Amino acid sequence: MARSNRSETVDPSDVQIFHAVSRTNRAWWFFGKDPISGEDLGYRKAWIEELLVRFAGSFGIDLLSFSILSNHFHLMLRSRPEVVSTWDDNEVARRWLMICPVRKDDQGDPMPPSQPELDRIRKSPQKVAEIRRRLSDLSWWMRLLNQRIAQRANKEDGVKGHFFEERFTAVPLIDEESVLACSVYVDLNLIRACIAETIEMSDHTSAQRRAESVRPPEQPQQDAPTEATDDQTPNGAAPEPAKQNKRADSFLAPVNLDETTDAAGPQPNQAGDRCSDKGFLPMSEEHYLELLDWSARNLAQGKPGQTPSDLPPILERLGLSPTVWLALVAKFGELFSTIAGRPEHIDTERTKQTGRRFYVPKQTRVLFGQAA
Repeated sequence: MARSNRSETVDPSDVQIFHAVSRTNRAWWFFGKDPISGEDLGYRKAWIEELLVRFAGSFGIDLLSFSILSNHFHLMLRSRPEVVSTWDDNEVARRWLMICPVRKDDQGDPMPPSQPELDRIRKSPQKVAEIRRRLSDLSWWMRLLNQRIAQRANKEDGVKGHFFEERFTAVPLIDEESVLACSVYVDLNLIRACIAETIEMSDHTSAQRRAESVRPPEQPQQDAPTEATDDQTPNGAAPEPAKQNKRADSFLAPVNLDETTDAAGPQPNQAGDRCSDKGFLPMSEEHYLELLDWSARNLAQGKPGQTPSDLPPILERLGLSPTVWLALVAKFGELFSTIAGRPEHIDTERTKQTGRRFYVPKQTRVLFGQAA
């Protein structure tokens, strides 16, 4: 079956949420320990996470969830063209030059653009309009992300050629159920694959980042007293003000979305860590982590602890039974290959270019209790 044109499901001018997956060429273990040769390339996962942090702070796209495995990675992304529209031409140029820098420092990080570099973009209305569109375009995010990873890995290996499969997967999520199920599916990837036992041990995932952020901060150790005065350090210099440590998940979109109390509008992030401060689920971060733990205990056999007997409130509200929910979390990629949502919601959707209906697999209809 031929793949559909991505323009049938992706429109950079719309606010959309996607589940994106990119796999290495021939599924080689370029990010982990090769089971045949024994070579461990797991440190490359940090490369991807570093780029995700940088991209989240520059693109007009919210990073909702992610997990990085040995030969592929999962992302949940939400395009935000309405946030990009709040940026002036200077901000559009600055953000693009932080993604595609003209100059880099000794560590290879982008240097702040100079005025002449900014002028080359902002003095060209056509170029500004094109870059403004790219900043909320899922394809440009994935294209540049994969390009940076491939170039660095190929350089290290001393080879040329394709590093990733030529086409990444992008499945739009059209309702609350699919967004929730996909996020949990992404966050529990390592547990489902028996790579990690707990959320806290799930390295290079958004679940681990969020879990780290809700932990009580550790109390700094008290240094031995010195003879320095209150307003001086031992070497006589004035003490530096205490630095505010950023949350481990500061680059991720917040979880909670409460349309009754949250401020209306795009809600652009002022700190520059992420695109916006708009949540994506009708639940708190703590309740989301509890749902992850509940789901993990049911999915991962042999995990210690008592499985809660009560269904989490969010699943009761959505009308999802334990059987349906756990099937969604375990087989999300199999159930939804083109578009994700309840079958009755998918049936109302049409492709963006040709207006055709989307195909819903038989097993998806059966799962939701629909006749095929």
